Amino acid sequence: MVTINENYLKLSGGYLFSEIGRRVTRFKAENPQVHIINLGIGDVAGPLPQAVIESMHQAVDEMAWPETFRGYGPEQGYDFLINSIIEHDYRSRGIELDADEIFISDGSKCDTGNIQEIFGIENVVAITDPVYPVYVDTNVMAGRGGEADAAGGFERIVYLPCNAENSFVPQLPEQRVGLIYLCYPNNPTGTTLSKAELKKWVDYARENRSVILYDAAYEAFIREEDIPHSIYEIEGAMEVAIEFRSFSKTAGFTGTRCAFTVVPKRVVGYTRESEAVSLNRLWNRRQTTKFNGVSYVVQRGAAAVYTPEGQRQVREMIDYYMTNASIIRNGLLKMGFQVYGGVNAPYIWLKTLDGMDSWTFFDRLLKDACVVGTPGAGFGPAGEGYFRLTAFGAREDTQEAIERIKNGLKL
Repeated sequence: MVTINENYLKLSGGYLFSEIGRRVTRFKAENPQVHIINLGIGDVAGPLPQAVIESMHQAVDEMAWPETFRGYGPEQGYDFLINSIIEHDYRSRGIELDADEIFISDGSKCDTGNIQEIFGIENVVAITDPVYPVYVDTNVMAGRGGEADAAGGFERIVYLPCNAENSFVPQLPEQRVGLIYLCYPNNPTGTTLSKAELKKWVDYARENRSVILYDAAYEAFIREEDIPHSIYEIEGAMEVAIEFRSFSKTAGFTGTRCAFTVVPKRVVGYTRESEAVSLNRLWNRRQTTKFNGVSYVVQRGAAAVYTPEGQRQVREMIDYYMTNASIIRNGLLKMGFQVYGGVNAPYIWLKTLDGMDSWTFFDRLLKDACVVGTPGAGFGPAGEGYFRLTAFGAREDTQEAIERIKNGLKL
């Protein structure tokens, strides 16, 4: 008799965005004439930057000739991309990294989910709440979650509530934890941490021999000067933090798939006998065993992001989406909603109307305005009563969505 990993049975019936898709599909079937505007899933609306396209075309041409054809590449990524990342994303901010501390991948979703494999099952995991569901679900799949509790969470996971009452700033855990997931600019709330607040977490991790898993996928959307773009801007972070970055939203790679993870060689975990072990070595072993690398063509496209033309085009793309964010944020504020985010991130987090639960608000918005968002409850217990909209739609759809919400909800 083959047995299953019963931890999977502890998860809710479907992934958050799969449930959203199911509800939208049913509504479309019942209302085929309606045009639905989707501001829910954070997929980009615009095409890849032209510099990226041109570089990928050239790379495809190279694959047509024996002299320039490439087969298997290095699982960790090509040096031409890694060196560009070091120069533009880190050295420009006074951060020095070695090439073997960067690992190119096919997405931060994959890496933030897979990274837990290199840690012991007994680790206590702390997450900010609300949170990107992948952090929780992958740890539950591995067996770190324990049983589901009455509040909609898991008994062994330490939840750090982030809400309007604490200005969305998580408090340090009262108990000792091994793994800490932080995402800033935050998905879903769109909020940020100051350097002083982030320093508290680095200090905690150093004192408790913890590791911070820092998702910085949206750092390129930061507008304010004093907000850190990398956790490595904080003294001591090189000893305790792994950072995840992505080209998905920054450069429109949601369908092309390219990202990278930084694992400094000074970050360590411990055996049960308290022997320090380099996490860089473990992650390298995991990747070379389970991952064949990102294609040469895609990595050439990603490298083009760092050219002068690529940088200009990426800035234009980000400006476009952040203008959308302002349209959504300002429109909702005028309607009387309590609104957060949308200043340093492409996500807008709002309180639902009249204390309505977030799935009921989802259904009402779909029915009365034909607009799709994401229920806050799908991001964790503290997300109940909140709702997320994204700025990644087309400008015309974004503007129309705000009008639909205003008219459909009679605000």
